[in-house]
Order: sequence, then structure tokens, then C-alpha cells
Amino acid sequence: MRTEPGAARTFLGLRFDPLDTEAALAWLRDASADSPFAYVVTPNVDHIVRLDAAGREDPTGAALWRAYEGAALTLCDSRVLARLARWCGVTLPVAPGSDLTVRLFDEVLRPGDRVAIIGGDAALLAALRQRYPALDLVQHVPPMGLLRDAAALEAAAAFGRDSSARFLLLAVGSPQQEIVAARIAALPGAHGVALCVGASLDFIVGRQRRAPRLVQRLGLEWAHRLASQPRRLWRRYLIEGPRIFRLARAWRAGRGAVVPD
Repeated sequence: MRTEPGAARTFLGLRFDPLDTEAALAWLRDASADSPFAYVVTPNVDHIVRLDAAGREDPTGAALWRAYEGAALTLCDSRVLARLARWCGVTLPVAPGSDLTVRLFDEVLRPGDRVAIIGGDAALLAALRQRYPALDLVQHVPPMGLLRDAAALEAAAAFGRDSSARFLLLAVGSPQQEIVAARIAALPGAHGVALCVGASLDFIVGRQRRAPRLVQRLGLEWAHRLASQPRRLWRRYLIEGPRIFRLARAWRAGRGAVVPD
């Protein structure tokens, strides 16, 4: 379950698979509970900025880089990121992780499929079971401070390995979910496909609201989220996020003159 050799494109130090949502769904349809374990990451601006800040010298930063590099599929989650890539001469189709998660439930999963969730709470699991009664949904809720708790990391990875799920949804936020995915991949006997989904399950059950489609198409979903949760997100979007423009400018300059393809 990997894209064809040579198909990937590199931008800002990451390998991206040039798949849009439809192509990614086609890839996911091939997954079964017996498939060798593989995981999908969906980097956005926040993820790229965090990767750059983490670096490769810090142990957590190094683990995060390894997690991204070990993914079977890396999809561009952000229209802002895709536009910056285009400016740098790289065409990246957009496959938003939240859209992919919704359509996974609606178009890929079959009655009786087991879906394992790492993250959320009991109320989330109950809401999903009510919405999708034909699915076999199981859950592991790790404690806060997951990356600082070696035993909790080990328990989350063991749950993923032992879940016997066709799909494993990692909903503990970045960078925790990517690092847990890589931990599972390192364990013998792991099967199925994991997706790092962030808050996507909250969108499905209505606990959070996504931006209107027009706002999404304009690449302004970040502004909608900021307006919805200003106290939690102001630093991410107003202080840390704008660093992406410096990173893109430096990457473009390092490649010399580019012509968008």
C-alpha cells in the first residue's frame, strides 16, 4: 500500500504524495485488517512550522521527523501550504484530513469493519456508535501529557497493534498522533491502516464546527477556527503560523529560480 516509486514530491523537507481526496480514498479502499501496518499523515502549516522548530537534535523533534518520514502516505492538508508550494514550483493536490475522515466513514467502511480510536472520550465514542451502529468501534483514551509518559506511549502503541482494526484513527493531536503511529509501526504484528485525524471526529459528531465550504476553498479555514477559539489558537495562527512564509521563501531561494509546473 504505497504510491508508485518516483511519484512523491518534496517541499520544505517533507515528501508529499501527490494525491487528492479521491485518489487517497482509492488508496484507502485497498486496506484490510490483515494489511501490513501503514499510516497516513496530513501535514498543514502548523505541522510544518512545528517540525522546523523542533529540529532533529531534540529527541522529541527527531522522533517527529522520523514519524513523518516513515509514513506510507503524506497528504497536503492545507490550501495555504499548497499555494506556497505552487509559488515554489511544486504542485501539491490538497486532501484535507477532515474531508478524508468523513468520507472514510461514508464511502470506505463496510458494516462489521472494526475501527479503533486512540483519543477522544467516552462521549465521543458513544456519539460515533449512535451515528454508525453497523461498525465495530473500540477506543483507547490515553492520559494528558502523552509524550512525557513512556508507559502511556507504550500502552497506546500496544492498543493500536492489538486492536485488529481495519482502520485506526489517531485523535490525540499533533505531534502526539504521528509519534504514536510510528511507535505502532515499529512493533511486530501490527496490521491495518492508521490515519492521524486530529479533531476530525469532533467535526463528524458536531462537537466542533468546520468553516463553510466557501471559506475553506478560499484557504481561510484557519481564520474561522481562530474566531471560534481565539484564546486557544491566537498564538498558533498569529505568532507561529506566519513563519511558514519565511520557510517557503528560504526554500524557494535555496532551489534557485523556479517555474511553477
